[in-house]
This record gives sequence, structure tokens and C-alpha cells, in this order.
Amino acid sequence: MKRYHLLIVLFLFVFNVASAQSSSVFGSLTEAKSKIEGTVPVVLEHLKKVSEKQGDDTVYNNGKEALKKQYDAVAQEFDLYKGNMANCIVDKPKKANKCMNYHTQYFRNTLTIYDNYITYVTKKNGFLGVTDEAVKKDFKPTEIATTIDKDFMAATGAVKKMKGNNKLSYFEQLKSDELSLAKFDTLEKE
Repeated sequence: MKRYHLLIVLFLFVFNVASAQSSSVFGSLTEAKSKIEGTVPVVLEHLKKVSEKQGDDTVYNNGKEALKKQYDAVAQEFDLYKGNMANCIVDKPKKANKCMNYHTQYFRNTLTIYDNYITYVTKKNGFLGVTDEAVKKDFKPTEIATTIDKDFMAATGAVKKMKGNNKLSYFEQLKSDELSLAKFDTLEKE
């Protein structure tokens, strides 16, 4: 009789881990990471073209410094966002949705500010609102934040089935360097 109980517990554990992995947020975070990082070389290339066209290196240098500042703010918020969302799920399960909505809204706002800056920098011939067709960026703040938010919501259901330290260990991957934005200097291509 005890063997059957052990077998049932083992099946439940495997089911919990499998369902948690199937609703993993790590895929959407990796995609968001690549989209955010992908903006840096695109904007720097545009700044370089403008700088060469005007024969003035200060356009590139000042733009690069401003972009670095904006990118670093997004990188910091990205790390905070991941940690806050995990804390909402693990520490505040009854208020998780409200907590997660708050952090998602703040993250979306940070991405929107970054997108507005990129749009401003890459405007065509200096005219506000006229986009340069040569600048190809795949960056939509609302779409990125919504996708990650949905995956975290799915993870909430999976984590509810877990016990004890399994909840914490599930989110340990969020702290890895692979899910953090790369340093600005490594993305810069000169």
C-alpha cells in the first residue's frame, strides 16, 4: 500500500514540474531581451550615418551617451521587473494579480519611454514624427510587456501546484546572466 502512495506522490511531482515548465516565462523573457538589445546597434548605426553626413562626431558621441543612459535604465528595470513578478507569485499568492499588474504597468511605461527616445533619435532628416525607413527595429513596448505578463500569469497557476522550495527554485533561473540584458558596451559595434 505504501508503494502506491509513493508512486502517486512521484507522479504528482513530475506533473507539477512539467506543467510549470510548459508555462515557462523564460521564452518570452529571452525574446524580449533580444528585442531590447537589438535596438542598440540599429540606433548607433543611424547616429553614425547622421554624424558622417553632417561631418560632426559630436552627434554620434552625444547620441551614444544618451542611448547608453536610456538603455541602462531599461536594463535595471528589466531585472527589477523579473524579481518583482516572481515575488508577487511566491510571497503574495492571494494578491498576485494586482501586484503583477502594477509591476507590468511600470515596466511597460519604462519600455515606452525608451521607445519614444529611439523614435526621437531616428527621425528622418530631423523632422519629428517622420520615421526613417532605413531604420529597421522590432520593438513594440506594449506587445513585449503583454507577452511577458501573460506568461507570468500562466506561471502563477503552475506554481500554485508546487510545494515549499520548489516555488523558489522555479524562479532561480530569472537571476541568471542569460536572462539579463547585455551590457551596453558589448552591444556597441564600431
